[in-house]
Amino acid sequence: MKPTSYENILVAFEEGVKTITINRPTKLNALNIATIKELHHAFKKAEKDPDTKVIIVTGSGEKAFVAGADISEFADFSVSQGEQLAAQGQALLFDFVAYSSTPIIAAVNGFALGGGLELAMAAHFRIASDNAKMGLPEVSLGVIPGYGGTQRLPQLVGKGHALELIMTAGMIDAQQALQIGLVNHVTTQEELLPLARKLADKIKKNSSVAIAAAIEAVNAGYEDGENGFDAEITAFGKCFGTADFVEGTQAFLEKRKPNFPGK
Repeated sequence: MKPTSYENILVAFEEGVKTITINRPTKLNALNIATIKELHHAFKKAEKDPDTKVIIVTGSGEKAFVAGADISEFADFSVSQGEQLAAQGQALLFDFVAYSSTPIIAAVNGFALGGGLELAMAAHFRIASDNAKMGLPEVSLGVIPGYGGTQRLPQLVGKGHALELIMTAGMIDAQQALQIGLVNHVTTQEELLPLARKLADKIKKNSSVAIAAAIEAVNAGYEDGENGFDAEITAFGKCFGTADFVEGTQAFLEKRKPNFPGK
């Protein structure tokens, strides 16, 4: 199959792990509309690929994961255009990432500001290099986070920490992000991607069908009108009808490592 050619991102695949790298180094990997569309395409393609068990998303270079959105694109937008920008961005990329059935790890390798932090927060979990800086500076521009930041940040760190970060428009470093639960691990720049791959290798040994069900059940707990416990019960029951369940239980009883078919 011919690889897709992108202008703003790089995609690499190795042993079940797809690494998507935002590659606009002269713009500190800022998210413009074209990059959001390319990311959507790459994530969608990875989601449909049965050989892709885990996705890692990161930024090129050592300065930035994503240093925000490209402000020049929307500085003169009207109210309706602003609303449309947020709605389309959330649907195309941020919600798409959050609801992906393939696990997505954000490897935050520098500045993750505004839309960059929102992308990292949409991933299923985050790890960071020790030079990373994170924040939502939108109110300093007279606007608020529009790609899910007002919702996902409080879910991850609690209302108080979230509102302080949003209202001060300040940045926190990687250790502060670790303390408040925004990231799971902090490591050196050199060890960031190896750690991401190590975590991905642990994930890909398990049932991809069960992992997809777990993601769906966890997400349900944050949805209005959804009962997360009911969603868990339904997803738990469905697992019993999968080939992965048969293989996993047989392997356990036979005291061997499972070889999950992913069905």
